[in-house]
Amino acid sequence: METTLSAFAVYNSQKKAPKKRNRKRKSKQPASPKVLKKDVGEDLLKDIGLKLKQKQKKNKESKNIIKKKSHKKKKSKTSPKKLPIQNFNLSKQSSESDEVPELMSPVTQYVEKPIHDDGACSHSSNDSFEFTPVQTESTEEGLKVFKWMIAPFSPDDFLNQIWEKKPLHIARKKPRYYNEIISTPSIDTMLRTENIQFTKNIDITSYIDGKRETHNPEGRAHPHLVWDFYLNGCSIRLLNPQTYMSRLHLLNATLQEFFTSFVGANAYLTPPDSQGFAPHYDDIEAFILQTEGKKHWRIYKPREESEVLPRTSSKNFTDDEIGEPVLEVTLEAGDMLYFPRGYIHQGITIDGEHSLHVTISMYQKHAWADLFEKMIPAALQIAINENVELRRGLPFDIYDNFGLVHSDVNTPRKTEIETLVKNLFDKIKDYLPIDEAVDQMSKKFQQDALPPVLSDLEKAVTVYGDTDVMVENGKVTNRVEISLDTRIRLLRKNILRMVSEDRIRLYYHAENSLEYHGSELPYLEIEEDMAPAIETLIISYPEYVSVENLDVPNESDKLQIADALWSRGLIMTEYPLENIDDD
Repeated sequence: METTLSAFAVYNSQKKAPKKRNRKRKSKQPASPKVLKKDVGEDLLKDIGLKLKQKQKKNKESKNIIKKKSHKKKKSKTSPKKLPIQNFNLSKQSSESDEVPELMSPVTQYVEKPIHDDGACSHSSNDSFEFTPVQTESTEEGLKVFKWMIAPFSPDDFLNQIWEKKPLHIARKKPRYYNEIISTPSIDTMLRTENIQFTKNIDITSYIDGKRETHNPEGRAHPHLVWDFYLNGCSIRLLNPQTYMSRLHLLNATLQEFFTSFVGANAYLTPPDSQGFAPHYDDIEAFILQTEGKKHWRIYKPREESEVLPRTSSKNFTDDEIGEPVLEVTLEAGDMLYFPRGYIHQGITIDGEHSLHVTISMYQKHAWADLFEKMIPAALQIAINENVELRRGLPFDIYDNFGLVHSDVNTPRKTEIETLVKNLFDKIKDYLPIDEAVDQMSKKFQQDALPPVLSDLEKAVTVYGDTDVMVENGKVTNRVEISLDTRIRLLRKNILRMVSEDRIRLYYHAENSLEYHGSELPYLEIEEDMAPAIETLIISYPEYVSVENLDVPNESDKLQIADALWSRGLIMTEYPLENIDDD
């Protein structure tokens, strides 16, 4: 077992800011003097949309000529490039000391401007508007958030040296580093404004004299009762708090694009000088983000080989079952602690201070074993159909050579049958349906995943925007439609998965509930000849593709598949759609 690693955040204050992308549609309008730096509000979006629509109508003929371009054209020189992991560089905010500048929280970035540094709108002196299309790539955005979470470690170093191997402690001396994700006041607000239920959303726990107990009443968790438990020494565990906390939802939904695995969270509030849980290990990769107070942690290596990277969580252990810790550390606000699944852990508050931390978790049942569980049964069925040898009858004397009674007996005949069995088993590997099994793993991700969080500018180019509005007297305004020259792309790289089952189905998570598995997994069935259009969008991402360049022969089919994707929130357009209201 490798030794643990402790690191302290030291940043280079001389880092250069990343170059801004400046990829705009060609236009005869004067260049805009300024790009808005923050989210565009609803009123301004409406104004922008109106100006754009007026401009589009005036220049419709020339616009159509300009926009009809093949998606196979060469990429613009200013198009976003995929940067190597170690070169990612986030914007910095003013630090609390000159010695250790800190990276700006992606949550802060989203509040001040969209976390997806996507499109922008600018206003020129002649009252015209220019819209810069969304250019971000969702896995790169997830990587930025991951880099912020584990700084100063680069993702390259972390994934190669730490991930699934050993614990990592990062002490920052930056108490406000994670405080925008969750806080005790935000928990109080949640309890007062949301229908938080005991057991479903919140647990009341204690661990005293080696005994772990849960004290959940029935019904709603009102603040009066929750804080009474807290003041009497009980710990509060919030289950999937991203359901009710938008910033935590944003963090996890962005991270899941990088990990292609459901990213969940639990939060733990522990009163001073107490412990809420017995020593145990989990079946997830755990990132402990300390947001308030202090907690003292003891981390223990897996007790045996079978408990390294386990697929299920453990029972509660006693102290004499777990040996000596390989890492013992006190987390303070702003610190991070990572440990792989299988590492036993326990935490206790100290020094008369409370503790609040959030555990970011991922990679639950996301191992080779889980892929093989889907692949091997399917391979066997294919092999049975294809290979007659597997369909031949068993030897008459197999019962006389195998089984409990004969397990310690070695005979030439037993060896002969054993060789035959292994030879037949070897043939099964020739039929492994790797593609289909991976599709089924991705289908599970679609079912688990959180719905994406959209910036205002992303909403302006999706079905979530201010279009098709019912006003007075039963009139619907701001009607829009997709045309052949509309350029589109997927909302996120992993927003859908095309799977061949009894028919071709598109599974997607755009409509998932914020509650884990709170709704049925939606899907869209398409005809086989429509599949190449979806493949075009998947392969072309993050570039935009004209609807007329979707790989189906019929124009009406191109429009039909684009409209089906648009209406389900699975694609965005390069520019806001044109208003088709009658004059």
